[in-house]
Amino acid sequence: MTEGGVVAEADIDHVHWCNTRAWVERSLPPGDRIGAVARLRGGWTSQMRRLDVEGEGEPYSLVLRSFVKPFFVKHAWGLLTREAEILRLLADTGVPAARLHGVDAAAEHCDYPSLLMSLLPGNLRLDAADVERKTELFVRQLVAIHGLLVPQEARPRTYQAWTSPERVRLPENSKQPDVWERAVEVIRRPPPAYRPCFLHRDFHPGNVLFTGEGADLAITGVVDWVETSWGPADLDVAHCSTALVLLHGVEAGLRLADHYIAAGGMLSDDPADHLHWRVLDALASAPDAEKVAGPWRELGREDLAPAVLERRLEDYLQVLFSQ
Repeated sequence: MTEGGVVAEADIDHVHWCNTRAWVERSLPPGDRIGAVARLRGGWTSQMRRLDVEGEGEPYSLVLRSFVKPFFVKHAWGLLTREAEILRLLADTGVPAARLHGVDAAAEHCDYPSLLMSLLPGNLRLDAADVERKTELFVRQLVAIHGLLVPQEARPRTYQAWTSPERVRLPENSKQPDVWERAVEVIRRPPPAYRPCFLHRDFHPGNVLFTGEGADLAITGVVDWVETSWGPADLDVAHCSTALVLLHGVEAGLRLADHYIAAGGMLSDDPADHLHWRVLDALASAPDAEKVAGPWRELGREDLAPAVLERRLEDYLQVLFSQ
């Protein structure tokens, strides 16, 4: 998902929108109104819209996240309430997150549960250009997020695992079924002890906005805070590593942890702990990582076919077990 994602097309409509539009316009300064609406691509769980606002002053844009799929409508109150709380918390930090403008998590006023926030500058960079430079910037940002000092009463929920041995779906035509079976056995064991910290929980290239090129490349936004949690730094690093494997291949994912440590981050000293978190996250994407790849293909990565993603996940697990 992205608050600063790619615009798809003009999208002013009146189906399941009238109540939401009225709610948004009531929150605007007197005299301001929505002049144009465009769908933002790159999201999977939500419908994302850019709202271009005009009035007496300079025009500006906001972003509206609405949960429209039945599963996410069912869980919207918890997800959107959490994101609203996190955006308020981050407003006083150096993390480049959107500013909260309003939330209707129970759809009391909107057509669907919705959250309104500022539009962040920049765009997603999912191609293979400057992967090393982007990785360095990823880990610096992640170290900063993990280093946030959060009062106990403001801490988010404890992390939740996104799979379990009983829920894992294994590839049907794998050439190395023993690798997948071994991976499942790894997560049958209890999770390792860890030093907890503030986690984004869904930190990956699809949730980070950039501007500039080469030496001027810079992160301008981190989006999608609905899964923010309290847990091991290893888990955020593992999740971003899996995403880099899927996007750019095994080596790109393997290097992330080293970059993270070089940037001042702290991970477990026990290789078995590190293996657990990496395998846990990789299995959450089995068998073909279609949930994340769909939006990535929409943003230009048509090469990420299910067979490619399955092979990369399998190769990644094989390398993890050989280290």
